[in-house]
Amino acid sequence: MTAIDLTRPRAAPKRPDGDGSVQVHADPTLRIEGAKVFAVYGKGGIGKSTTSSNLSVAFAKLGRRVLQIGCDPKHDSTFTLTGRLVPTVIDVLESVEFHAEELRPEDFVFEGYAGVLCVEAGGPPAGTGCGGYVVGQTVKLLKEHHLLEETDVVIFDVLGDVVCGGFASPLQHAERALVVAANDFDSIFAMNRIIAAINAKAKNYDVRVAGVIANRSAATDEIDRFSEATGMKRLAHLKDVDAIRRSRLKKCTLFEMDDSPEVEAARAEYLQLADRLWKGVEPLEVRPMKDREIFDFLGFE
Repeated sequence: MTAIDLTRPRAAPKRPDGDGSVQVHADPTLRIEGAKVFAVYGKGGIGKSTTSSNLSVAFAKLGRRVLQIGCDPKHDSTFTLTGRLVPTVIDVLESVEFHAEELRPEDFVFEGYAGVLCVEAGGPPAGTGCGGYVVGQTVKLLKEHHLLEETDVVIFDVLGDVVCGGFASPLQHAERALVVAANDFDSIFAMNRIIAAINAKAKNYDVRVAGVIANRSAATDEIDRFSEATGMKRLAHLKDVDAIRRSRLKKCTLFEMDDSPEVEAARAEYLQLADRLWKGVEPLEVRPMKDREIFDFLGFE
């Protein structure tokens, strides 16, 4: 058996797509041009889809033409816009035995509330494929059918798994990444890992961190403390409003709920956020902490 010399210097491995990345590489011909592209991230269950759908409507209310792309195999990103679970790109591709040339736009693009166009990428059955491939195929179909040419804003609503190709693929198209977080340990811990992943992609792509949307939280003290320590920035604050929970049960957006002071305040926050993002937010130089460091940083003594 040949002995291994552990003292011998080793050549640094080449990592062309971010440190440690084994993700699907983007096709350079599939760039989304002309639209402002945002990717919405956060831990599972934190309210990414609710945030994305209400933000899409807010952009539409400001006169923008909006396309929302759900990137989770659960394909429930857009049901509050359409009132139903629409067929996914994977569903319709499978129905034509993956002969994409046989598809029409109306097979996989659906108009939702306020004219927001809705697409659910879907995903392969658990354990059988990469979500990154599905997102890439979705963008390819949209490009082939010229559906991005008349779009002002594209919002990717992304699943919460940091290590998945479905997580990374939208970063190859987005200009700014938004993180949704509550004022608690778990979602801030996840946010820290998410911004580390975004920073890795930013070495090779145009995407940059835009900031955090505080969600389902009466206060923002822990989010603000984390932001001050890392260079993150809070862009909006959505309080724990029961009408938002009920809107999901009613399969509609907050903009379709009955008027009340708390509903009107939440709508105003979304409209203000949409206006701010449209005008442009400066990219952030965020410095994520190591896992053990943030573990010690968060919470109370």
